Amino acid sequence: MDRDHDTLNTDNTQTYKRLLRYLQPYWIRLTISLVLTLVIAGTSGLVAYLFKYVIDDIFIDKNVGMLRLIPLAVVIIYLVKSVSDYFSYFIMADVGQRIIMTIRDELYAHIQTLSLPYFIRTPTGVLISRITNDVNMVQASVTNSVTGFIRQFLTLFGLIFVVFYRNVELALIAMIVFPIVIYPITRFGQRLKRYSTKSMNVMGNVMSILDEAISGIRIVKAYNMEAYETERFSTENRRYYRNWMKRIAVRAVSGPLMELIAGLASAFILWYGGMKVINGSMSPGEFGSFILGLGLLYAPIRKLNTVNIDIQEGIAAARRIFNILDTKAEIEEKPDAAVLGDVDGTFAYQDVWFSYGGAEYALRGITFKALPGSRIALVGESGSGKTTIANLLPRLFDITSGQIIVGGRDIREVTLSSLRKNIAMVTQEMILFNDSLKANISYGSTGASMDEIIQAARLANAHDFIMEMPDGYDTLIGESGVRLSGGQRQRICIARAIIRNAPILILDEATSALDTESEREVQSAMDKLMKGRTTLIIAHRLSTIIKADRILVLNKGQIVEEGTHGELLKKDGYYTRLYNLQFSDA
Repeated sequence: MDRDHDTLNTDNTQTYKRLLRYLQPYWIRLTISLVLTLVIAGTSGLVAYLFKYVIDDIFIDKNVGMLRLIPLAVVIIYLVKSVSDYFSYFIMADVGQRIIMTIRDELYAHIQTLSLPYFIRTPTGVLISRITNDVNMVQASVTNSVTGFIRQFLTLFGLIFVVFYRNVELALIAMIVFPIVIYPITRFGQRLKRYSTKSMNVMGNVMSILDEAISGIRIVKAYNMEAYETERFSTENRRYYRNWMKRIAVRAVSGPLMELIAGLASAFILWYGGMKVINGSMSPGEFGSFILGLGLLYAPIRKLNTVNIDIQEGIAAARRIFNILDTKAEIEEKPDAAVLGDVDGTFAYQDVWFSYGGAEYALRGITFKALPGSRIALVGESGSGKTTIANLLPRLFDITSGQIIVGGRDIREVTLSSLRKNIAMVTQEMILFNDSLKANISYGSTGASMDEIIQAARLANAHDFIMEMPDGYDTLIGESGVRLSGGQRQRICIARAIIRNAPILILDEATSALDTESEREVQSAMDKLMKGRTTLIIAHRLSTIIKADRILVLNKGQIVEEGTHGELLKKDGYYTRLYNLQFSDA
């Protein structure tokens, strides 16, 4: 048990040290803030020290000179303290916001490098919660807590000096209370870290439900599931409330408990010190200065408890953030990966096997070759492995065994960016961004001119409806292109693939969202697009791939038939059955 506790403390220390590294670029600002903190700490002890002269020289000896001098000194002290406090707070707030900005940038940039399997396993809401809530919790731990700890420690040191200077005996009695105070500070910090971790995990669930419900609002409404989604959200929200209230309960009890302990100690010291004043062994001013110093002494102790709580919560949040930052991309380039230049469109699958991680293989021994300018179609029932084959070509997943060759090289031997530069994709998921039509068409084609954007839109039969929009190509289309129809969204996606001008084209149900007339228009544009390009076509509707140079028929991750449309019909096999199922009515 002790070993586990020591290990936990070591982990906490390492996590916090790693967190403090974010302060290094701001050491000048931090130094200025710490100097100001030293001034603030000194003023507290100075006020307690001067209190003796207020009582003895002013109230008892009625010294008019001291009456003029001490109030002026107090004004100067508090003026210096206030100015120092303002600049110290402002500087550290600025440093804190800069650190938050840095961590968010670093976290988001790292998330962008992670492989597709990670996003399949991790809900979007969890990632959003890490970037928003967790990073906010880290700020107090990195900035406010550092200066807060130093300020309260220095204040504590100064006041301890004053109380020992005034009376050693009473000071030693007061110090007996310290160990009693330290124990609850440690316990509160541990409990708060635990509750904070639970709260942030639940918040990840809340954000996931929120993301799913809003992005799928059409289905929610179409299936009358508003009440169900509301209850699902409310359940997680209540869990978050309960965990957060436990956290608040610990915070709420820590302060009063500190004050109760301090009050009991002060009561005893007041009685004991009062007896010393009565019997003449202490002057009223000395005792007053001691009591004031003691009263001020427990304030930094209480604040150190708050600082410890912030640090513990920050460590819990930082650990979740660092877990993401330490996650390695499953698909990594080799250190000596070559840059794949412009290719002629040739690619080949050589005995490719692939599993998503379980014992079951999604692909089994896939072997075929695509020549420049050819059209390869993949057909088969849902789950047969068509989209998986397409996802392996740009290396969105890594094959389990075998090879995929592009431009004469194994795709694992070349850089990801140079590989993907040679590939354009249009998927059945119409992914658009809350930006202008112009930005969505040129997405991934940096530096595309307006003429190129318009030409791509014309080829995709999108130019006419774009010009009917209020702001033309500058029209904002809303989240996921919500202001466009399904057919319009798909044509923008096709235009995006056209402008990329890549030698290899992947069409995964590229016309699935179009009506018959729109499909006819886009198909003619697609025929122009595919000329001179090697195209991998995935289609459920066999009418779209009749002209393919080669059709691969898949079943349970294996190629069971291959040939042209006419050759496959003559075989009267699996492809013929699929064809007859689709065209039996005709």
